[in-house]
Amino acid sequence: MQPFAPRDPRDADEVQIVPRPPEARLPSYIADHRRRLRDRFMAGGAAALPDYEMLELVLFRAIPRQDVKPLARLLIDTFGDFNRVLSAPPARLAQVKGVGDAVIVELKVVEAAAQRLARARIMQKHVISSWDQVLDYCHTVMAHRDTEQFRILFLDRKNVLIADEEQAKGTVDHVPVYPREVVKRALELNASALILVHNHPSGDPTPSEADIAMTAQIRIAAQALGITLHDHLIIGKSRELSFQAQGLL
Repeated sequence: MQPFAPRDPRDADEVQIVPRPPEARLPSYIADHRRRLRDRFMAGGAAALPDYEMLELVLFRAIPRQDVKPLARLLIDTFGDFNRVLSAPPARLAQVKGVGDAVIVELKVVEAAAQRLARARIMQKHVISSWDQVLDYCHTVMAHRDTEQFRILFLDRKNVLIADEEQAKGTVDHVPVYPREVVKRALELNASALILVHNHPSGDPTPSEADIAMTAQIRIAAQALGITLHDHLIIGKSRELSFQAQGLL
């Protein structure tokens, strides 16, 4: 009889599972605070909570074993409000003491969810009858960015939104836009009409001379190919400006 030979410890069948040490219990005052916060949110929704407490709810998942109120207040103080915290670039968030990858991921998931929900409310919808939702979507996606972004809403012959695309990113006060590329993309999508949208990080949606000139160039290029430019929206922090409403188209 052959003597027993121990198996190679590298054998996959012999890999030992090391039990995780038990996690420290959350102090009762923190656990109670979190429970009260969740109860208030479920009872009254977002309106029942100030920005920093809404942020606490988000941070609970990223930092499960600490009091997150100080970090929530620090983020609000740093960026201004809940929306600006969510839309802050990851590199800027990472500069805040106490913010690691887990926090950044949670914030960006919430931001992406809000944008996806707002977008779903307008895609394949008649734009004119869904105008408030269109404005809500544009504000959700663009109002709190710290650099300019240029988007185009592409519509079919019935003014149903068939595509929404970011065309360019810029600096704090400029975004490069090329009318030829705008019209080319409209033809590729078989779009019959366009709505241009860009943001002003300053918060003031007043159009610049360059905004007005660029809009005129796109309108002329589109018109030559039978494509209608319905509007150009400039999104500020809390309000928007419509070229159509201002008589600029």
